[in-house]
Amino acid sequence: MPKQRITKEMVVNAAFELARAGGMEQVMVKTIAERLGCSVQPIYSYCNNMEELRRDIEAQARDFIQDYLAAHIEKDDLFRSTGQAYINIAREEPHLFKLFILQQRNDVSSLEDLYNAEASPLTAPAIAGQYGLSLAQARRLHLNMLIYTIGLGTIFSVSKPGIMPEEIFGMQEEAFQAFSAQVLDNREELV
Repeated sequence: MPKQRITKEMVVNAAFELARAGGMEQVMVKTIAERLGCSVQPIYSYCNNMEELRRDIEAQARDFIQDYLAAHIEKDDLFRSTGQAYINIAREEPHLFKLFILQQRNDVSSLEDLYNAEASPLTAPAIAGQYGLSLAQARRLHLNMLIYTIGLGTIFSVSKPGIMPEEIFGMQEEAFQAFSAQVLDNREELV
């Protein structure tokens, strides 16, 4: 039987699956080689260092989460369903969620930078239209909910045996009501 040729894509995919199943602490040259059924040599030939491999895994995790969110968002309830999708991915894929949330974000020195880097440019106009808000109000509401939901998702992803999703969704709804009231109370500041 001819030897299987190990490619960089195979190495990254194996490392991603290890991170997905057990977190980044499971991603070691030895465990990648075992998963691929090869020696450590091909792993070393494709990875200059573990930091480069980590960036490749983070990119794959980011793509996975974006695909998940796109598949689980309801077009008629974009805002609420996006928040719920974040919580569901934290429950279903806790290691990937942590990897996604904890990755280094360069060129972010303000919450506005974070919002611009993380939020789809289509979301704020959709929120504005759905709730009768100005674009500035919608962006503020979305930023507040994004921060709150990421916090809830992080708690959710590290809790064992786990908080019931209904409890988390209820907290999201309470936060939405509070943030909405705040945005509406500060109408003249945001317009």
